[in-house]
Amino acid sequence: MLDKFLSDQQDAKAVEKVYTRLVDLLTTGEEIIYIATQKKPLVNLLPDCVALTNKRVLFFTPANLGLSIKFIDFVWKDVVDVFIKEEIIGAIFTVKTTNQAEMGVDYLPKVQARKLYQYAQERKEDEREARRQRELEEKRAGSGSFNFERTSEAATETKPEPVVSAAAVTKPDELTEKLKKLKNLFDMGLISQEEYNHKKQELLTEL
Repeated sequence: MLDKFLSDQQDAKAVEKVYTRLVDLLTTGEEIIYIATQKKPLVNLLPDCVALTNKRVLFFTPANLGLSIKFIDFVWKDVVDVFIKEEIIGAIFTVKTTNQAEMGVDYLPKVQARKLYQYAQERKEDEREARRQRELEEKRAGSGSFNFERTSEAATETKPEPVVSAAAVTKPDELTEKLKKLKNLFDMGLISQEEYNHKKQELLTEL
C-alpha cells in the first residue's frame, strides 16, 4: 500500500507515520495523491512532510520528539498559487492561499518538489474548471429566472385594446350633421326658436 508513496526515495518511516495519520483525516471521496518528505543535509530524524489529496494540501510537522505529529491543511479552492524554488541542496515547496497565508517546506528532494508542483498545478486546474462550470450554471439559472420574470411582467402589462363599435365612431358625425340642418331650418325661419331649442335638446340627449 505504501510502495507507491516511496517511488522517489521518500523517508519510509516518515511516510508511514504521515500515512497512518492521514488515513484518519480523509473525508468521503478523498484520495491520497502524493507524499513528499523533507531531507535535511545533516540530521534528518524528524522530517516535515507534504501530502496532496484530491481535495487538500496538508503540511505535517513532527512534535514531541516524533511522538506526535501536527498538521495544517488547505482546501484547493482556497489555494491561489503553488511554487517551488530549487536551491543547491533540495528545493522549497510553498503554497499561497486566498487570505495571503503562506506555508512551505524546505530541503525537499528536487524530484519530490517537482512532483508536488506538477500534481498541485493539476489540482488547481481541475478546481478552476469546476469553479468556471459553477459560475456558468449560476449565470444560466439567473438568466432563466430573469427572462421568466420579464415575460410574466409583459403578460401582466399587456391589456387588450378596447373595442369601439362603428356606431360609436359615426354617431358624433351624424349628430353634427343633424344639428347643422336644424340650425339651417331655424335660420331660414322654417321653425320657431322654441321648436329649435326643443329639437336640439332631443338630439343632445341621444348621446
